[in-house]
Amino acid sequence: MSELDQPLRDLVIGNRILAHQNVVDAYGHISIRHPSNPEHFLLSRSRAPELVVEADIMEFTLDGKVVGDDRRPPYTERFIHGALYEARPDVHAVVHSHAEETLAFGITNVPMRPVIHVARLMGPTVPVWDISEQFGDNTNLLVSNVDHGRDLAKRIGQGSLALMRGHGFAAVGGTIMDVVRLSVYLPVNARVLTAAMRFGSFKALAPGEIEGQGEFDPRSPSGYRAWEYWARRAGVGERLGEMP
Repeated sequence: MSELDQPLRDLVIGNRILAHQNVVDAYGHISIRHPSNPEHFLLSRSRAPELVVEADIMEFTLDGKVVGDDRRPPYTERFIHGALYEARPDVHAVVHSHAEETLAFGITNVPMRPVIHVARLMGPTVPVWDISEQFGDNTNLLVSNVDHGRDLAKRIGQGSLALMRGHGFAAVGGTIMDVVRLSVYLPVNARVLTAAMRFGSFKALAPGEIEGQGEFDPRSPSGYRAWEYWARRAGVGERLGEMP
């Protein structure tokens, strides 16, 4: 079996989970850092995530250039992924989503804060990246070049994600399971927080609760349980590797 077989299957699983969980629709994407070449990353050709299969996966350099002579159309916003891998050696998976539940928090002064335990990977607050701050108000809000991507990466810093004003969010993880879990529960957290604000005051997670009792381990039985559940619900259970 090739070293890429399971990573490619995992990338297909990630695409299908995000689509089934309504984190992405026809738009949005997920990538992984190349397992043997950290200066490259793997991302589907321009295709709706729900339809992605292993044969759709393309290889890119960190500046968004296609590796080899693959002439299929890539995602315009592949620069999000490359810039985040370039800035963060600890990042091995990236998601970009336009999840509707998160959008209001990127265009108001109300900060996105974690209020449910499964969203604690987001950190105490989520920064907002506004493309117009550095690039003016004549863009189409898309991260369409290296400079856009690097500016977004600066706003994320050492955190796990940033909201993108009028656009969506970009999230990073140490593994594909990390970033999928974060991306699934971020819109859930946004829905709960929005509902709580209608009642009035609310209590966000405390710093100690966010840090929790040790780091989340996506390969633990409880972590893998969600990955397996979401994958089977999305119809790609046959692509799963061995249970840890």
